[in-house]
Amino acid sequence: MKKLFLIDIPNKTRERQVDSIKNDIRKYIKREKSKKLPVGFNSWFFDCKFGQTKEDAKVINFADVIKSVDLAQSENYPSFYIEIVAKAIFREKKLSNDANDDEILED
Repeated sequence: MKKLFLIDIPNKTRERQVDSIKNDIRKYIKREKSKKLPVGFNSWFFDCKFGQTKEDAKVINFADVIKSVDLAQSENYPSFYIEIVAKAIFREKKLSNDANDDEILED
């Protein structure tokens, strides 16, 4: 998703428009996560950018996407650019610390 969202739209309040934008973003993320992963990959990763314009967009964490939309509303941006690109990655499972716990108990 590479899109310039307008917050100030005639006949619609800012709050309602922001809620609509958040809903569109969440639907896109859900749709991308439900796609089948390529062979050899086990997770989706999202590269995200946010800014007032495409040229001003800076890299942000995936967890900060909705917070950035709230920031745009609080800063009274008339519009903002958001880019969310899904890519498949292989994430290794975290090892539990059971081995370390056993060593502590033996001491």
